[in-house]
Amino acid sequence: MRLSTKGRYAVMAMADLARHGRERAVSLAEIAGRQEISLSYLEQLFARLRRAGLVKSVRGPGGGYRLAKDLNETWVAEIVLAVDEPIRATRCAGQGSPRGCMIAGERCITHDLWEGLGREIHRYLSTVSLGDVIERRGGVRAALEAEAAA
Repeated sequence: MRLSTKGRYAVMAMADLARHGRERAVSLAEIAGRQEISLSYLEQLFARLRRAGLVKSVRGPGGGYRLAKDLNETWVAEIVLAVDEPIRATRCAGQGSPRGCMIAGERCITHDLWEGLGREIHRYLSTVSLGDVIERRGGVRAALEAEAAA
């Protein structure tokens, strides 16, 4: 499974915004500089994040972006999906697609394995908030806490 640059950069930028935007709006130029991401690329990502209701823009002097909701209620899976990155590990056309990845349209022998992995990745990213990311509570710790809470 490979998460694309678009999804990774969106999460990096949102984590930066969560860390630096508690008291004020943060410009994309600031995020671009700190995270070493192209400003024009960030503009594209933030247009999608704004449409998804994850950020809001602030105009005028001192303008930029702010989180649209609390950092502990903004999930990494939401961010990835907002920038049009389906979380899937199969090579087939789509999750649950009747058409498989083989030439004859059949599913490969490992399809269910990879589809299950994609579901687990999505489930995991749905349990990690931006607050977890900036407090470095991601990874195994967040998974164990989520499992204990379930």
